[in-house]
This record gives sequence, C-alpha cells and structure tokens, in this order.
Amino acid sequence: MTAAPVWSVDPRTGKRRAQVAQEATPEDVDRAVRAAHDARAALAERPVRAALLRSAARLLDEARDEVVETADAETALGAPRLTGELARTTAQLRAFADIVEEGGFLDVRIDHADDTRTPPWPDLRRWKVPLGVVAVYSASNFPLAFSVPGGDTASALAAGCPVVVKAHPDHPATSELCASLLRRAAAEEGLPEDVVVLVHGFDAGVALVGHPLIAAAGFTGSVRGGRALYDAAAARPAPIPFHGELGSLNPVLVTEAASAERGEEIGGGLAASMTLGAGQFCTKPGFVLVPEGAPGDGLVKALTVAVADAGAGVMLDHRMRDAFVAGVAERAELPGVQAPVRPGPDGDHRVVPGFLTVPADRLATGDAHEALLEECFGPVTVVARYRNEDEAAAVLGRLPGNLTATLHLGADEASGADGRGAALLERLTPLAGRVLVDGWPTGVAVAPAQHHGGPYPATTSTSTSVGGTAIERWLRPVTYQSTPQALLPPELHDDNPLGVPRHVDGRLEQGGSRPAPHAGADTGTPADTDGAAGA
Repeated sequence: MTAAPVWSVDPRTGKRRAQVAQEATPEDVDRAVRAAHDARAALAERPVRAALLRSAARLLDEARDEVVETADAETALGAPRLTGELARTTAQLRAFADIVEEGGFLDVRIDHADDTRTPPWPDLRRWKVPLGVVAVYSASNFPLAFSVPGGDTASALAAGCPVVVKAHPDHPATSELCASLLRRAAAEEGLPEDVVVLVHGFDAGVALVGHPLIAAAGFTGSVRGGRALYDAAAARPAPIPFHGELGSLNPVLVTEAASAERGEEIGGGLAASMTLGAGQFCTKPGFVLVPEGAPGDGLVKALTVAVADAGAGVMLDHRMRDAFVAGVAERAELPGVQAPVRPGPDGDHRVVPGFLTVPADRLATGDAHEALLEECFGPVTVVARYRNEDEAAAVLGRLPGNLTATLHLGADEASGADGRGAALLERLTPLAGRVLVDGWPTGVAVAPAQHHGGPYPATTSTSTSVGGTAIERWLRPVTYQSTPQALLPPELHDDNPLGVPRHVDGRLEQGGSRPAPHAGADTGTPADTDGAAGA
C-alpha cells in the first residue's frame, strides 16, 4: 500500500503549497520508535543533554528567518507573533539546559542508616530516572512552542528521554524543518540523530501511543482527540502516563466594584485577550461573569466598541473555521442569548470576532445552555450577566476544570481588608491550575513557578507543560537500599562530587560534600551550603 502524501496548505487561500512528507505506515512508526529507543543510552549524561538543548536553540535562532517564513505560510499567524514564539521556544530550550546542569530536578534524597529508630532505618538513596521514549503530539496553534521543538520535546530531552514527535497536519513543513535542526544539533554534539524522530499522519498517532516501547506521551489538542489517545494509553497491557492538554474555558469573574472602578479598562482588556491570535489560544478567556446594572453595562459597552474595531482574522485551517462558525451559530440561537457583536464568517477564509451575552440564571441550573459552558475555539467569548454573588457562585459551580481562572476586583477587595477578595480567590482555586487577579490569561510565562495545567478536561494529569517542573512528567523515582557507593551514580555519593542540590537526613544541601554520619549519630547539624550548585 502506498503511503498517503502530506501536503503543506496555505490557510489564507486553502491551496496546497507543496508535498513535504508521507504519512507513516505502522512499519514506519515501529522503526521510528525502535530507533529512538536505541538512542536512550546516548542521553544518559546530563552535560550531554544540556549541550544538545543549547545547540538546538542556537540552530533554531540561526534559521529564524526560514523558520518564521515557513510557519507563517502554513498558519497565517504573522511574522511578529511567530518571531516572538520562536524566541520563547529557544529560551525554553536554554532554560531546560540550565535545569539539567543544576540537577535539582533529580530530587536526590539520602537517609543514612540509623539503628536508633524503631524500626531501624537502612541506608536509603532516592533519585529520579528517565522513563524512556516519549511520544509528543504537536499542537495546531503553536507551531513552534508546542510543536516539534516545543516544551514537551525540550522537557523530555532534558529528562534524558528520546522523543518521537507526531507532527500536526496544519504545519508539516515547519515540523520537518524544525526536526531537521534538532537532529542536526544532536549530530553536532556527537549524539544519534534519532534522539528526535518525526512521523506524520493520523494513523501514525494512534499507532504511536500503542507501541510497547513508548513509555509516556504528551499531547496538546482537542478534548475528543486527546481523550481517545488517553483511553488508548490506559488500555495498553502496560498503561503509560498520558499528559494531555485538552480544552479550557478559562472563566473570568468581574466583581461589581471592579466594574464600577475600571469597567472600560476591563472591557478593552477582555477584547484584546479574547481576539488575540484570532482567539486561537488555549488560555483565551471564553466565559466572563459580569454583574448586571450600570457598572456592568459600562464594561459591556467598552467591550462592544473594542471588539467591533478588531479586524477579521484567518484561522489555522478550514476545519477549525467551520467548527467555529457552527459553534457560534448553535450558541447564538439559544433562548436569552444575544450577540452585541456577532462573530462569524468573513468571506471564504476569514472570521470576524464577536461575543454573546446571556442572563446568568439561564446557566445556573439545567442543561439547556450547556454549550455556553464549553470551549468554542476562535475569537468569541460568552458574557453572563449575574444579579448577585449567589447566582455567580451557582454558575461557577457548574464549570469544568480549566487551565486558568481570572478574578477582577475593586481596590478595597484587592486590599484584603474585608476578606471578600480572599473568599472569591478561594472559590476560583478549585477550577484551574493558574489563578489570576486583575490580569488576562493569554500569555504564559516560561518561568520556574509557572503551572500550565488544570483539572480535567483542561489536562489529564496534575503536571504542567510549561516551566521547569515540566521535566517531572518524564521521570520516575528509584530508591537504592543498602547499596555500596561504588555501585551508585555519583549524584548519590556522600561526597556529592557533582554538587547537586540534595536532601540529606532531612536537611537541604545546596551542593558540595558532607561526610556521612555514623549510624545512630545526631544528624541535626546545619546543612553545608558552601558547595557549588550544579554540575
């Protein structure tokens, strides 16, 4: 059977640009996974992994013009946006290189033998090891930062896991280009190129999650597609971790005080956030609770003006555009729903942004308006007007899990003086992995404290796909008991020759060496903090 061609398509015209690859057959997927599996040992040393990540970042930066031009031709996201996304992507690669060198992600914990305890403790030494080959499923809306060279790939390589990336069909040429750069980086560092392997095609994605040598998977996409792969990962003879980002409504609650104090500002900020990138951000604020009455009316008026002034945009592909148009039409016909600025099609390839309004009491009970509580991918948001806090709380109680939840407060509420702000923040916390106050969720900083994840269906696990702790998804803990140090990795030796941060006998060490205590000795001395951190 001849493999189907993979075409690069211009979303601005719907026309094919070029054939860039062929869809992988089951045999191709098997070869790809086995090649990556054979490359595992090459990633064993942390300095090698750090060098690979930095070389990959350098090569991507050097090829910036070609990468941005190719990505724009396939996504219509525009050179400014893609230039920024590439900078974020290479910064992320370098950040993981720093994390690998520092070594804290290994979570080394050493408890020396102590015969004074009941029962006595043996010598125990714990750290984390890579899981194995990781399957990465690229996202449509971030052809760089959540695709071939993106966070899942960077964090997996940092953990010591080779990756097999399933390219997204919306940007196959970009995927091929980026994969070639990552493989070239591997070759320059003396590593097998197959530490990164690329495959194309829907069937390849299904085969990938079921391959017995795949140890874990990372996915960014739709609820339907992600849930199918999640179920397949769980149904394997040996189930594997599946870290899926599936969908998010990203609710916003605006208090009456906030509306009164800065309703125009909030309306303008909401318009900018929900139309950014034609509304194709996973963190787009898609549902907003605004009070009834004059303060809320002012906010909605400002939103109306700002959204009406926003230009039409091109969505990533016609399938998404059709789903957006149909989703808006379905929601707009529900009882009580109005469209101050009606979103919808604009010609054959573009869409115009807009928003819908509905009384919050329509959403507090029953399923007639359930569609308004589900993500609609594209430049649209739903504004629910609530009469009092109890009504707003009833609606919040019906929302699914989200990546983000946002709270806009008045000055007195934000000061904490009356306790209302803290109470509202507590109410939003169970809904999301990132809770914002007086801001907007679009834009996810790649920072150590970042968490990009949330309760289902936002994600299928409790991990993050952005920030340094994303590396934890591809590791598992192992404890060695009563093992001679000569047999252990250097990170677990008493003298800590590589200077990794560790917990020893319950106390944090930032690096350096520390002599082992005698069994039963007092281990309550201060940790040595003079050693160098990182290898």
